[in-house]
Amino acid sequence: MELKYLNTFQTIVGEGSFSKAAEKLSYTQSTITFQIGQLEQALGAKLFEKLGRRMVLTKAGEQLLPYVRDVLGAVEKLQYFACDLDQCQGELRVGVAESLLCYKLPEMLGEFYSRAPKARLFLQSMNCYDIRDALLKGDLDLGLFYDWVGGFGAQLTTMPLGSYPQVLVASPAIGARFGDFTTPDQTIPLPLILNERNSVFRKIFEEYLRQRSIRLDHTIELWSIPTIKKLVQHDMGVSYLPRFTVEEELAQGSLVALAEEVPDRSITAVCGYHKNKWVSPLMTLFMELLHQVAGVLDGNK
Repeated sequence: MELKYLNTFQTIVGEGSFSKAAEKLSYTQSTITFQIGQLEQALGAKLFEKLGRRMVLTKAGEQLLPYVRDVLGAVEKLQYFACDLDQCQGELRVGVAESLLCYKLPEMLGEFYSRAPKARLFLQSMNCYDIRDALLKGDLDLGLFYDWVGGFGAQLTTMPLGSYPQVLVASPAIGARFGDFTTPDQTIPLPLILNERNSVFRKIFEEYLRQRSIRLDHTIELWSIPTIKKLVQHDMGVSYLPRFTVEEELAQGSLVALAEEVPDRSITAVCGYHKNKWVSPLMTLFMELLHQVAGVLDGNK
């Protein structure tokens, strides 16, 4: 029984099909089929069955999966066994919510590279739901996201990175004309300028608007918080964002905070990894620096 067969098995589980696993592993689909056939022959059990377009685990496959994860985790530990933190090599895959990546991590990331110059850091700006799902599938080593998304139960190990207040912002001119976002049953002729549909901040504020029966004209959907801020500063609409992303503009007076009554104004950021993931030296260094550099854990910074 070869380790690559076990890795192929785990990849199929994560990707949901032989074809997607083949693409991820850079194999042909016939190679994937052959390897699983060899594994099934060695174990004397059928591991997958087709349900619609997806390959799902049989009962034997479900029973095998935790053993495969343990074996592959042990192999990963052996690969890093002799690795010292200061000379650490290898890859680290990290998914980060855009607001944290843009406003909380730049200094910390510079320190990480100075401490581990031989490391290969694969950093992705991702939606919080996608980070959660990628961690559960094993596609990321670490994820920095907002735990409001939930849905990970005991499968992820998380450490808090701080609780961050949110704020509704507008330009001074818009704030003077449309400053009331507390009175129920009203229509405000402004667009809401926010991230894509699954943005945590957008979901929180849109739920508040629904509960108050407050209707805005339309929604402008963007991916970049700096771009969102620029449009809001130029009287294009309002936005609801973590306060740390607009602190400078609020202090300068180019943006103003509007009154609202969102029940939970603060949101908790966490660093998470799969509970079965071996915490490598690179992961340890990254998480230690989160605590040490630039006040990352201080929600007021």
